[in-house]
Amino acid sequence: IMSSESALKSFLSGGFGGVCTVIIGHPFDLIKVRIQTGAAANSSTFGMLGKMFASGGIRGIYRGVSAPLTAVTPMFAVSFWGYDMGKRIVQYATNNTHGTNLSISQLCMAGGISAIPCTVVMTPSERIKCLLQVQANEVEKGKKPKYTGLMDCAKQVYKEGGIRSIYKGTGATLLRDIPGSIAWFGTYELVKKELMRIQNIDPASGQLSPLAVLSAGGFAGVVCWTIQIPADTLKSRFQTASPGQYTGILDVYQRLVKEEGHSALFRGFRPAMIRAFPANAACFFGMEVSREALSFLD
Repeated sequence: IMSSESALKSFLSGGFGGVCTVIIGHPFDLIKVRIQTGAAANSSTFGMLGKMFASGGIRGIYRGVSAPLTAVTPMFAVSFWGYDMGKRIVQYATNNTHGTNLSISQLCMAGGISAIPCTVVMTPSERIKCLLQVQANEVEKGKKPKYTGLMDCAKQVYKEGGIRSIYKGTGATLLRDIPGSIAWFGTYELVKKELMRIQNIDPASGQLSPLAVLSAGGFAGVVCWTIQIPADTLKSRFQTASPGQYTGILDVYQRLVKEEGHSALFRGFRPAMIRAFPANAACFFGMEVSREALSFLD
């Protein structure tokens, strides 16, 4: 079974992968939430990007980036650590004590397990991120900001309903992230393995192929988001709704479909797709490179 030191390594390298993801993907994420919550339902992704850059420069494009940077770094760290733990659980459950390679379906199971610890970090940060991004739309329309920043938003949300209010949308996050993580890790491992085979690189040799890692990471992001986007739209709506507006995630679904049709579930699909490839390629590449650099931890 894998050595215990590698847990710290997967935690740290996952965190570095997270930083890479945010730097590459944040502008598109900003646009995705605006489109999903109906603040900019009919604009093109690159048109909005240009408008944001024109009105606020680099700061306009990276508005609200402190929240994901503070949260995404530990989130990806926990995700990759959870994936490591998931692999160990699967090895233990299948009596695979020789450390032989896990099959793709077993790696998918490990990926699904990784979503559970991740949600503990993910839910509050996503709730605050969505609230701050929606507030940015309101401020542009000339309304007064309700929150002065990240900590203020967290404090007000906590005052509103305690820890339950901070964790509003936990079920929705799991609904999005368990299938998403299965697809994310599964696709990554599958595509990486196939591309390394095509390049005649033995995966067991520990040699890294940048091309395989970047391509596999990018595809993993695309597959993962294709599966996640309907649940993500529901989650964005639910987490930014005023208290008592919806009874639960099913209520959000029924009302959204009734009022706006099924296509509304795929709102924000284009910016999510445009972001998915580069951001996830950067994530897995950052993770693999730092993993190599940290190999002395084993």
